[in-house]
Amino acid sequence: MASCCAIDYQGRFRRAALALNVPEDEISRFVKHLRLSTGLCGGSGGVPVGRFGGSPPLPVGRDRPSHRGSRLPFVFSVNCAKPPKVDGSLLFFLDHEAGRVEGDRGYACVVYVPVGTGTAVAESPDSELVGKQYDLSATLLAEPPDWFPPHDEDEEDLSPFQRQPARDLERDMPHLDELRAVAYDLWPPDEGLASTYIGGYVDDEVITSIAEQTLAEREKAGEIVIPMGKWYSHVEKEKHRLTSEWMSLACFPVADEFYSGSFVIRYDDLAAGRLDKAYSVTEFSE
Repeated sequence: MASCCAIDYQGRFRRAALALNVPEDEISRFVKHLRLSTGLCGGSGGVPVGRFGGSPPLPVGRDRPSHRGSRLPFVFSVNCAKPPKVDGSLLFFLDHEAGRVEGDRGYACVVYVPVGTGTAVAESPDSELVGKQYDLSATLLAEPPDWFPPHDEDEEDLSPFQRQPARDLERDMPHLDELRAVAYDLWPPDEGLASTYIGGYVDDEVITSIAEQTLAEREKAGEIVIPMGKWYSHVEKEKHRLTSEWMSLACFPVADEFYSGSFVIRYDDLAAGRLDKAYSVTEFSE
């Protein structure tokens, strides 16, 4: 929750937990792992914070993103005053079909528009690049990590590597259920109403893919040697490490919801405004 302190979400959580007589040290340990994401949905009547579809509001003088001579489809825009904290708006572009077939990251792009930047709607002569348009409203959501001890599930649902930190957390945090309840009371689950999510933890399949790529590159470079039969355990350890470095920038439906697109980014790249470092993944959802 450290990146959310412009509005004192952390202080709000601490005050609510202290009111239940939860010890300060437990609250601090819980806050280290708790992340807030933003659920975006259309047609709710809330205050618009972005727009899905239509034509993109690009900075004046900037051309529409393209790759290999083809303009990229615009997915949505969002004002990121809420987590993840960005002083401005983000515009997401993705050609999911070309990206999946060719495996080229150039078919995905995030454009950062700082606060106060003049914009103009980039009209496109290509009607297929203009999707159905609707406003998006936002709701903050509490998101603990996947390896937190299950509240109402069997521990067997966790991987062997996840079970140990989960047990350690239960030992060090006897008020875990109360803390989790406080988080969900302040920022309730969206119950499937949101279609698009900003911030929070990276999807398990995506972080697994990043971990596998990272280990494969290190093996190829001769930095490490992974014994036969130990690949899975190394991937699990690498996933756990990378979780603190990466965040979900956006997760959203594309192509009439037959596909889901996502952008993930390292925390340090987001803090430095290096949106070109965002990594895009498209998955078939049917």
